[in-house]
Amino acid sequence: MSRSPDAVVAEIEPGLSPPAVRRRDVVAVTGPWLAGTTSLVAALRDRLPDHTFVEADELGPGQAPAAVVFVVSAVAPLTESDCALLELATRNTDLVVGVVSKIDAHRNWRDIVAADRAALAERAPRYADVPWVGAAAAPGLGEPRVDELVDLLRQQLSHPDLGRRNRLRAWEARLQAEIDRYRADGDGLDRQAHVEALRTQRDEVVRARRLAKSEHTIALRSQLQQARLQLGYFARNRCTSVRAELAEDAAQTGRRRLGEFQSYVRRRADDVVTEVDEGITAHLGDMAAGLNLPAPPPPGPPSPPDLPGAPLKSRRSETQLMTVLGAGFGLGVALMVTRLFAGLAPGLTVAGLVVGGLVGLAVTVWVVGIRGLLQDRAVLDRWVTDATNTLRSAVEQRVGSRVLAAETALTSELSAREQAESAAAEDRIAEINAELREHAMQTARAAALRDQRLPTLQDAIDAVRAELAMDNRQKRAE
Repeated sequence: MSRSPDAVVAEIEPGLSPPAVRRRDVVAVTGPWLAGTTSLVAALRDRLPDHTFVEADELGPGQAPAAVVFVVSAVAPLTESDCALLELATRNTDLVVGVVSKIDAHRNWRDIVAADRAALAERAPRYADVPWVGAAAAPGLGEPRVDELVDLLRQQLSHPDLGRRNRLRAWEARLQAEIDRYRADGDGLDRQAHVEALRTQRDEVVRARRLAKSEHTIALRSQLQQARLQLGYFARNRCTSVRAELAEDAAQTGRRRLGEFQSYVRRRADDVVTEVDEGITAHLGDMAAGLNLPAPPPPGPPSPPDLPGAPLKSRRSETQLMTVLGAGFGLGVALMVTRLFAGLAPGLTVAGLVVGGLVGLAVTVWVVGIRGLLQDRAVLDRWVTDATNTLRSAVEQRVGSRVLAAETALTSELSAREQAESAAAEDRIAEINAELREHAMQTARAAALRDQRLPTLQDAIDAVRAELAMDNRQKRAE
C-alpha cells in the first residue's frame, strides 16, 4: 500500500509544516489571452456536467484545482509568458492537460502541438508526460470538436491516485519553495539590491562631501576677489566724485572763506570714509548671506584721514612785485583818464588829475587783489588734489584691511561648518558601514543555515519526486 504524501515527507523532515493549499474539486481552464478558454469552459460544462469547470480567476488565494486544462491557440507555438502562466497555474496540481484550440481554422495545428510538447518538455521534466489534444469549442461551421478532450478528462479525473499525486505535487512545490528560500538567503540575493544601494549611497555621501568642500572653498575665494575689486572700484569712484565736487567749490571760494573751505573739505573726507565703510559692511554682509555664513563682525569706527592744512603762506615778495606792477598799470590808467578829461574840457584838468589818480589807485588795488585770489585758489586746487589722494589711499587701505579681516573670519566659519558637515557625513558613513556589516553577518548566518537545512530538504523533495515518478509509471502501465 502506498504511503501518504505527508508520511513520505515526515519520515525525512518531521518538523516541516504541510502545504498551505486548499484543494477544490474543480477543473481550472486557463491559458493566454484570446486562446478560447471561455468557449471551452462552456463546452466542457455542457459535455461533463458531473464535474465543475472554472476559469483561473474564479479560484481564490491559496486554492488549487484538482486538474488544469491549459488552452493555447493553434496560431503560434508557446511563448515564454505562456510557459510562465502554465507553471503558475499547475504549481500545486499534478494533472495537466494541454489543448490546442481553434483547430478548425488552422490545418497545421498538429505541428503546433508537437512544438508545444517539445517546448514544455525542455522547460521541466514533469511536463514531458502532459497529454495534448486538439479542440474547437466554438467552430465557425459544424459542431464543437471536444470529444477527444472529454474522453481524456473522464479517464484522468476518475483515476484513484489523482488526489495523492496532487498532494505530492503540492509537497514538491512547498519543498522547492523552502529550498529556493534557503538558497536565496544563503546567497544574499534578497539583500544584494539593498547592499548595492547602501554602497552607492556611501559613495554618494563621500563624493558629495568632497564636492561640497571644494565648491565652498572656490565660492568663498571668488566672492572675496569680487568684493575686493568691487569695493576698491567703489572707493576710487567715490573719491573721484568728491575730488570733482571740491575742485568746483575751490574755484568759487572767496578769500574770506578759505578757512571754512578747509574745514568743509575735512568734513567731506570724513563723510566719504564713513560711506565707504558702510558700503563695505553692507557688501560683506550680503556676500556672507549668499554663502550661508554669518556676517563678519564689523571693526571699530574708521579713523578720519590726516589732512594737513592748505599751504596758504605769506607771499610778501610776490605782493610787493604785484604792487609795483599794479601801480604801473594804475598809473597808466590814471594818465589815460587825465588826458581824456583834458581833451574834453581844458578847464577840468585838475579834476581829471584827481579822477585819474583815484581810478588808477582802484585799478592797482583790484589787480593786486585778484592776483592774490587766483593764487590762493590755485593753491587750494592743488591741496584738494593732495587731500583726495590721501583720502583715496585711506579708503583703499580700509577696503583691503576689512576684506582681509572678512576673509579670516569667513574662512574660520567655513572651516567650522565643514568640520560639522564632515562629522555628519562620517556618522552617516559609519551607519552605512554598520548596516553593511549586519547584512554580511545575516548572509553568513543564512549560508550556514542553508548548508545545514538543504541536504534534508533535498532528500525530502527527491523522495516526493520518486513517489510521483512511481505513480506516473503505474498510471502509464494501466
